[in-house]
Amino acid sequence: MSDEPKEGLDRRDFMIASLAAVGASAVLASSAGPAKAQDTAASAGDAPQGTVFTGDVIEGKKVVSSLDVNDLEPGQRHLLYFQGAQMPTGQHWHVSVTVAKGAQPGKRVVLTSGVHGDEMSNIQTVQTVMNQLDPTEMSGTVMAVTDIARPALESMQRRWPNQGRGPDLIDMNREWPGNENGLTAASRHAGLLFNRLLRPNADFAIDFHTGTTGFEVTGFNIGEMDVPEIKAMLELYPVGQIFDNPTYPGVLHNAFIDAGIPSFTPEIGAARVLDLEMIALFVEGTMNVLKHHGIVAGPMGRTGKDVTVFVGNSAFPILATAGGLVEHLVKLNDKVKAGQKVAIQRNSFGEVVAEYTSGVTGEVTGQRSDAMSEPGNPLVFILFNKAPPEGAEAYPE
Repeated sequence: MSDEPKEGLDRRDFMIASLAAVGASAVLASSAGPAKAQDTAASAGDAPQGTVFTGDVIEGKKVVSSLDVNDLEPGQRHLLYFQGAQMPTGQHWHVSVTVAKGAQPGKRVVLTSGVHGDEMSNIQTVQTVMNQLDPTEMSGTVMAVTDIARPALESMQRRWPNQGRGPDLIDMNREWPGNENGLTAASRHAGLLFNRLLRPNADFAIDFHTGTTGFEVTGFNIGEMDVPEIKAMLELYPVGQIFDNPTYPGVLHNAFIDAGIPSFTPEIGAARVLDLEMIALFVEGTMNVLKHHGIVAGPMGRTGKDVTVFVGNSAFPILATAGGLVEHLVKLNDKVKAGQKVAIQRNSFGEVVAEYTSGVTGEVTGQRSDAMSEPGNPLVFILFNKAPPEGAEAYPE
């Protein structure tokens, strides 16, 4: 999510933003866009074709620096490590790769999670899907990468701890498609993964996320409903909200789309926890997608037709104007009207120092879960279907 508010953003202008400040590296990356794009293209063209084994074995699993799932034995499950960017010590960050290679040919899907290090329900969603697959009964291939931002996951923090120009935190979901020769380890890691692991093995892709630390979201999907292939997949999930928006350019699902690969992002509730009830909904929807593409057989589960789905094309942010304890007057998924009071805030004496109202009519899609807030923190996001009123701030992710 970008922390830079803008006025009156419509669907195409609306960018998804982090709920914390964007680092200097993100600014540098955006200002160096053309050069970065050229370098990334060159890196992609130089990437080795086919599968390259490094010769290393970690915990009994072979390590690859490049993967072509066509090289793997069909009808089997393959557990590998992919060699990512180097640490300051010169060792590599290795990410876990699970491939369910069907006995019969078919579509190839990539499922990713762990792009943010404080997101847990998305990881278990992907793991649960993979554990339900029987390669001997499949047509096609499902590849899962569940721990993309390894150094962030090690400390369960949202951003990649970069050691370039002094300690820095980089939101890896602003780095895609990355650059193998980039200015940061996070950019190089993204470039290696995208060029040598993700893009070459995807006919479509799903990048799973959750809310961020201190800010909880509903279960919803982010994707562009005007792209038929994406719309068809979005509607196969039994979840109540769809954010119909292209979002920020540097997120992983947009890198797939830019490469001609239909993709979208599920958002699965709160960070740092396992929401088993919500995970089950997204497992069911993802299995529906695999059935839709003929990868697995069987009847469809529940879809969007079985629930009430609210589709919005923008999100209205309500930002704190004071410091203090926050009391929410609405819940996630509640319908709200323009002018409705949604939260109040009290100082250390218990005095009400701020009251917050919605500027739009829509549904609550996110709320601050930390009880205290300082000025500028997002408190509530309202999913809605028209441009914000003049002067409103729009917080994009």
